[in-house]
Amino acid sequence: MRKTWGAVVSGVVAAVLLTGCASGGAGSAGPGATFAVSADAPRASDVGDRAFTDGTPSAELVDSGWLDQVAAATGIPRRALQGYAGAALAISEQQPDCHLGWNTLAGIGWVESHHGTIFGGDIQDDGVTSDLIIGVALDGNGFQEIPDSDAGAVDGDTEWDRAVGPMQIVPTTWAAWATEANGDGVPDIHNIDDASLSAAEYLCYSGGDLGTEDGWRTAIAAYNESPAYLDEVLDYANRYADEAADAG
Repeated sequence: MRKTWGAVVSGVVAAVLLTGCASGGAGSAGPGATFAVSADAPRASDVGDRAFTDGTPSAELVDSGWLDQVAAATGIPRRALQGYAGAALAISEQQPDCHLGWNTLAGIGWVESHHGTIFGGDIQDDGVTSDLIIGVALDGNGFQEIPDSDAGAVDGDTEWDRAVGPMQIVPTTWAAWATEANGDGVPDIHNIDDASLSAAEYLCYSGGDLGTEDGWRTAIAAYNESPAYLDEVLDYANRYADEAADAG
């Protein structure tokens, strides 16, 4: 059954769309922080020289022990965390100057869908949400107005667009940025690996260097322009980075 999640949308998503140490100089996790630290996830020890660019699924890039430890410390469901961290590692291979931390994707994932659990479901072992997460109709009634762009193919609505999946991506943005991350050859907006990497691609395109205040804030504003949205993502992103660092 399709379920809906109420939110205000701008650009990509509906707004309610690494060790645990911060990379040098990227942001400040203190109470006066104006952008998120860029937290890094360690690569799996058994991945060797394999890389995402060589066809390794993004989820396989992440160290298993780190996932156990950080999931427990932050409360982020392990499979969701694997999606965020895998996407951050994959994008770091492709766009090393972007400096997108897993914690920023996790902050967005919390605000957008509570890490895929918004309707009491979860993200399954294959990375797909147990329930389809479909946003409200973007009909201009309290939300941005986006007439149907996909004949309902992505969101099931032939009159208006809706944000979809754990990262709450709208069909027009999915059409432009859909990225396959798990090795099956088919981008799936309901899959946390594919959705996280698609979001990462869009964020890096929008903000450039997310290790800078201007870059990070520009990227989040492109994802959703609401100041309250930015503040909530910032709070969760830096909280997760701190909790991961303390656990490590």
